[in-house]
Amino acid sequence: MAQNDRLSLAGAPGSPYTRKMIAALRYRHIPYSVFWGSGNIPEGYPEPKVRLLPTFFFPDGEDGALVPVTDSTPIIRRLEAEHAGRALIPDDPALKFLNDLIEDYGDEWLTKAMFHFRWAHEADWKNAGPLLIYWGMNTAPAQMANQFAADITKRQIDRLYVVGSNEVTASIIEVSFERLIGILDTLIQRRGFVLGARPSSADFAIYGQLTQLAIVDPTSADLVNRLSPRVRAWVDLLEDLSGLQPKPDDWFTADEAREALAPLLEEIGRTYAPAMLANAKALQAGEDTFTTQICGEVWTQPSFKYQGKCLGWLREDYAALSGNVRGAVDAMLAGSGCAPLFD
Repeated sequence: MAQNDRLSLAGAPGSPYTRKMIAALRYRHIPYSVFWGSGNIPEGYPEPKVRLLPTFFFPDGEDGALVPVTDSTPIIRRLEAEHAGRALIPDDPALKFLNDLIEDYGDEWLTKAMFHFRWAHEADWKNAGPLLIYWGMNTAPAQMANQFAADITKRQIDRLYVVGSNEVTASIIEVSFERLIGILDTLIQRRGFVLGARPSSADFAIYGQLTQLAIVDPTSADLVNRLSPRVRAWVDLLEDLSGLQPKPDDWFTADEAREALAPLLEEIGRTYAPAMLANAKALQAGEDTFTTQICGEVWTQPSFKYQGKCLGWLREDYAALSGNVRGAVDAMLAGSGCAPLFD
């Protein structure tokens, strides 16, 4: 059972999606209990089939038995339906659609930067390896922790190709991350958050990746500090927004969104969009890898079924928009490079 009627989850401080969800729960005033590390799930809780973090435990089984559930985006939507007030999803359908697109960009593209910076630079992997062990086993003897850290470091470096990181694409990833920090700096200046004066699920998706990029991993953290102390401070603020008192008119109006979000949508169209389109095409053709052009360079990586599902969900959302709303969305996406996602 959930502890004291709190929502229970297993997570890790080094998991961007765990940090995304815990910050969202704090803001939403949803009581929770977190078990740090999948190996620290208490006896009596069901074992997840795949150990992804965070894993939530919902009473979805027979007689209310707990069922392990992963995937932050659907969980946020479920919590929106089950807990009233302090919503993370805008009521305006056009703004809601843009929120969903930006959230997926944070979850599925910005995570490439997180994985790349952590494992492509010596200073970063030397820093991250021991942390990943001690986050899950803070009583581990140093010799054992060092061996585990060496093992996981080698495994993760060997997996850089999975997110498309290599000598050719490194500059694409790093320069796109620099552009994003500048875009966020300007966007935050307007009203504090991505979609206005209150946080959305898009904010928490970007925040989750930045809890690592702007704080934990030294190369990217130094970059953020140099480029934008504002963004660095924003990450700290999003950690606990339980005291923020949002109002319905805190969301951007359509005109505000069109102007404010244009640079971010252009960045999404420049990077995330071609990767998602090429991935979808490869999956449809039954191909294990895809190759495309991103920022004028060749990008090759294994195709990823989950990202195909993400694009499918976004396309379903787009198809469900009414004619007037779709026209408004099309106007906002025009010229950004995002429109081909929904052709």
